[in-house]
Amino acid sequence: MVKGKVRSADSDHIDLTVHVITASWSRVHANTHFLCRSQTTMAALRKQLLQLAIPLVKSHGFTRQALAESVLCLPQPHQEILSDTAVSALFGEGDEARRTLINAWLDDARMKMHQSPSRTIKDVLATRLRENESVLGLLPEAFAVLATPSNIPVPDSIPGLAHAAKVADEACRVVGDSTVGPAWYARRGSLAAVYGAAELHQLTSPKTAYDFLDNLLDSSTKVESAVADTTQFASYIVKSWAGLIKSRGILL
Repeated sequence: MVKGKVRSADSDHIDLTVHVITASWSRVHANTHFLCRSQTTMAALRKQLLQLAIPLVKSHGFTRQALAESVLCLPQPHQEILSDTAVSALFGEGDEARRTLINAWLDDARMKMHQSPSRTIKDVLATRLRENESVLGLLPEAFAVLATPSNIPVPDSIPGLAHAAKVADEACRVVGDSTVGPAWYARRGSLAAVYGAAELHQLTSPKTAYDFLDNLLDSSTKVESAVADTTQFASYIVKSWAGLIKSRGILL
């Protein structure tokens, strides 16, 4: 909870928006009109509350409750949490709100790679793995939620591919990778496969995850050859996640 800072006019507008949502949400039409007139403010509010909800994941999980309680962490805390209707309006209905929080957490964890103690791929990817440690027990369910959008009844590999690809691309940015052309794709494809495998290993064997990562990086040419085909890699992600999710007793 941030204290002792001078409040800006924008902060006052954001807090007023939260107040309107929490105190008057029963007046649906009035609030809908208010939201339409305040899209910029609502976007800023949504971004601010997501950032405040990220630390709450450790105690509340990737839940709508974490999002609801984020208003209690504003510079001027509110006395009441967001109503369920307000959470839906800001972050999405049902599990869509959870996906919004999960993706925000993943984005934040990915940016933490810039805090790596050195600019080597090993250290950068290890830094990203360390971000998982405080929520490791929550990640299998989070991945299950991402892999099963409400409009798709079967596990979807795209979120897993996108997650690993984003980590690989950001890692290359951090280390200043300068490859171009086909090598650009090959490098990122290889690192995405390495990171995806290391993260899956971390979920089942946390203590050996970093050695596993090192071993994969030392033999990255073999990994690149093994998963060069995008379809094969997608199948690998789906099968790995499905097996992990099933082993944890999480229902899809």
